[in-house]
Amino acid sequence: MDWLRELFIDHSVIQAVVVVSLITAMGLVLGKVKILGISLGVTFVFFIGILAGHLGLSIDPQMLNYAESFGLILFVYALGLQVGPGFFGSFRKGGITLNMLALAVVLLGTVMTILFHIFTGVSLSDMVGILSGAVTNTPALGAAQQTLKQLQIEETDPALGCAVTYPLGVVGVIIALVVIRKMFLDRTVPTPGEDMKSHTTFIVGFQVCNPGIFGKTIRETALLAYHKFVISRLWRDGRVSIPTSDTVLQEGDRLLVITSETEVGTLAMLFGEQEHVDWNKDDIDWNAIDSQLISQRILVTRSEINGKKLGSLRLRNHFGINITRIYRAGVELLATPELVLQLGDKLTVVGEANAIANVEKVLGNKVMSLKEPNLVAVFVGIVLGLIVGSIPFVIPGVSFPVKLGIAGGPIIMGILMGAFGPRLHMITYTTRSANLMLRALGLSMYLACLGLDAGVHFFETVFRAEGLLWLGLGFAITIVPVLIVAFIALKIMKVDFGSVSGMLCGSMSNPMALNYANMIVTGDNPSVAYATVYPLTMFIRVIIAQLILILFL
Repeated sequence: MDWLRELFIDHSVIQAVVVVSLITAMGLVLGKVKILGISLGVTFVFFIGILAGHLGLSIDPQMLNYAESFGLILFVYALGLQVGPGFFGSFRKGGITLNMLALAVVLLGTVMTILFHIFTGVSLSDMVGILSGAVTNTPALGAAQQTLKQLQIEETDPALGCAVTYPLGVVGVIIALVVIRKMFLDRTVPTPGEDMKSHTTFIVGFQVCNPGIFGKTIRETALLAYHKFVISRLWRDGRVSIPTSDTVLQEGDRLLVITSETEVGTLAMLFGEQEHVDWNKDDIDWNAIDSQLISQRILVTRSEINGKKLGSLRLRNHFGINITRIYRAGVELLATPELVLQLGDKLTVVGEANAIANVEKVLGNKVMSLKEPNLVAVFVGIVLGLIVGSIPFVIPGVSFPVKLGIAGGPIIMGILMGAFGPRLHMITYTTRSANLMLRALGLSMYLACLGLDAGVHFFETVFRAEGLLWLGLGFAITIVPVLIVAFIALKIMKVDFGSVSGMLCGSMSNPMALNYANMIVTGDNPSVAYATVYPLTMFIRVIIAQLILILFL
């Protein structure tokens, strides 16, 4: 049985791969198990690694360090690449409020961490680990570990504190949402369907019967309404056409309009009469409605289009077509001129066949160009990220330079590559499935190695009075900032409950809590708010984990 020992016990390259793979596989399988509707997902790999380390399983220290570091680098870079396209857009109007509230959650937790260190005597490195677990942010833990190595402090491991507080960090946000919902149910939770109606595109037919708009152009009519809508088709004297902003409306015109369901009543008063035809059924054959026009979905695959506003392309004026809807990451958006296009967007185009063929040339519509992974951009981005992470920065009052390290540098470069890469003619787009694969692979490797390393002393740390203190401190860091900021957002700033719940989940890097928020709130406000605040708070937490150690250790 020597071959079996060599495979699982004796340190070698093969043994390291086998051990890390088994820990990862077992953790991913068990992570799908739900208890009271909650599962830990990929994070369970961490706890399987801890158990394996406690039972005496180990791999070569250099292999462990390499796999752990590379996994973290791959995860944070892919994460930055995903959130990059929307990172800077999240600071626009509306997003600023949510990001400021999310930063308040981050800062309150940071202040509590420092105060707990001062008044309880828990070491600062342990408190940073407790903070990372309490806010379910493993990249911050990785950044803290790299900073401790940079400071040549290795007698303490923040991974222990993270492992102790992580489960309650997941559950704590959900508990906070339950409490907040009970406190503010009557005022803040939208009635069933109300929130969905305000965000989902809705197709409706109107007949122009309002004398007030006879002889006015569509542009002039739109200025009267102050509501967003797109007129897809216009029927007049038995003929159908694609209207432009200069098209003059006449009595009896029939219009096919794309808007939101909450705007239907207002637009009915504007145009005159709503037609009682259900245009929102899934089985409508749009190409059979008339013989002159066809409807086709075109995929944006040309990098030159990424980041441009839809109106700036002037597709309607050049080709006589109309873009009615845009599908992005499973969400249907209204095709307004101000909408900024991204690679991978699917545009619903209505027009004549020849015109649509020309639009297809402009937008690309080459599916294979997006499906083929551009690994050059991934590895070049990782190299640039490590270079950025190695640059020393001088902070006033700090006796030595600060580096962003292998967690901070790659996530910054990932964000920059995702946001500006296409504008520099770099193909940085990855499909959602490819990005998830990179992130899951990197995070699994990192968590497996992290748990394996922390498991040696885990149980002797947890099952003592200090371990119980860590649990209490971590739970306080999880729930107190969430409740305080929720009160401010709901009672003082009057933000709706759906947006607040998503903002809180994003600020705590907690997708499990987001799943719960989506179950109790109708509509996509939680997901939109989560995506709005997640990039900035993820970046800030990685930096703060390092700054706490550098400034106060």
